[in-house]
Amino acid sequence: MKPIIRVQNLSKEYTIGAKAEPYGTFRESLVRAARKPIDLVRGNNGNDKKNSFWALNDVSFDVMPGEVVGIIGRNGAGKSTLLKILSRITEPTTGKVELYGRVGSLLEVGTGFHPELTGRENIYLNGAILGMRREEIAKKFDEIVDFAEIEDFLDTPVKRYSSGMYVRLAFAVAAHLEPEILIVDEVLAVGDAEFQRKCLGKMRDVAERGRTVIFVSHNMHAVSQLCTHGLLMQEGRVVFGGSIEHVVRRYLTSGRSDGSYQADDNPDQQSQVLSAIILNAEREPASEFTHEDSITVRFGLKNLSAEKGMLCAVCVMDFMDQFITVDIREIPPECGYQTHELTFPAELFTPNRLKVSVALFIPTVRTVEIIPEFPTFEVLDVGFQLRKYGKTETGVVRSHASWKVSESELSIGRTELSYQQ
Repeated sequence: MKPIIRVQNLSKEYTIGAKAEPYGTFRESLVRAARKPIDLVRGNNGNDKKNSFWALNDVSFDVMPGEVVGIIGRNGAGKSTLLKILSRITEPTTGKVELYGRVGSLLEVGTGFHPELTGRENIYLNGAILGMRREEIAKKFDEIVDFAEIEDFLDTPVKRYSSGMYVRLAFAVAAHLEPEILIVDEVLAVGDAEFQRKCLGKMRDVAERGRTVIFVSHNMHAVSQLCTHGLLMQEGRVVFGGSIEHVVRRYLTSGRSDGSYQADDNPDQQSQVLSAIILNAEREPASEFTHEDSITVRFGLKNLSAEKGMLCAVCVMDFMDQFITVDIREIPPECGYQTHELTFPAELFTPNRLKVSVALFIPTVRTVEIIPEFPTFEVLDVGFQLRKYGKTETGVVRSHASWKVSESELSIGRTELSYQQ
């Protein structure tokens, strides 16, 4: 099968620190000509200092028809630049992109909208940009308006729309005009929870119809639910690609230190978490456990404050910051330096990579401290994983519910079903 998107050796260079003077006047040209001999004598060639920045650097990948690809990475990794090139908004410096289908893009709020035109006019404008005939746009018009929920403001210039209205209409247009390739950047954060749910459902519907979706988001839960494949970008390069589960895992665990946290005692800080470490049953530092092991979190803290009501919370979270379990204890005022240990069975968790946070806080008043680096550990797979809809489903905790099986008995008044040949 031929790829619907083929990216080969793609690079994009930007020049920073240079003045842009594309329309200099005749007077300015005379001044520059007069200054040139002086600049040469002073060792200055008259040009602004220019620094090159490669937003993309030799990126190559293929996307097959019908794939839903999540592109993830930290801020500045080059994700948005890549999507602008795929959407033919920006030209690459080197390399090439082959697109075999009509592209619908939603890169930021209001991309492709004219602020002076009404919502109705912008729907037809965007459809025309996508290469659709007026009859095709009219066929989808009611669906777009219904999805965007802007019927009362349809004939209002979009410059008067709120950011939520703007993005609802922009997404509705991009998703309903049936492009072969739908490109969506980090825009769902603008909408409310209900709108995000609708958008994810619509993108899932688009994908199920065999369309190709390129999705960029920092919401790893949404990426994991929607996408089948993923690309991890770092400093303008694609550093890892594969199934979305492996790509998200690689992204979430990158740059994280295993096992321990250590901080200097700050004399200006009366209450502080000084250390945290993960130990196994032999009281040794560890980062991998099976369901038969016990896991101990040992942490040191100081409290020289006379404030009452300070609590310490030990939180176990997954790498999407979903809380799995939290244990809270009160810390006495002016208790000085203490070492605490919290032990729990590894069988509590399904196979997963988890992190531990330790925090000091006074309820409804303030957060005193949350450690900035989280010790991590992994509960290994020991044959527990289940297969569901082609994906690995493990949940977050193991069930310890009692399972009772008994012989079935006919109940009085049971409806008998008869089948006729």
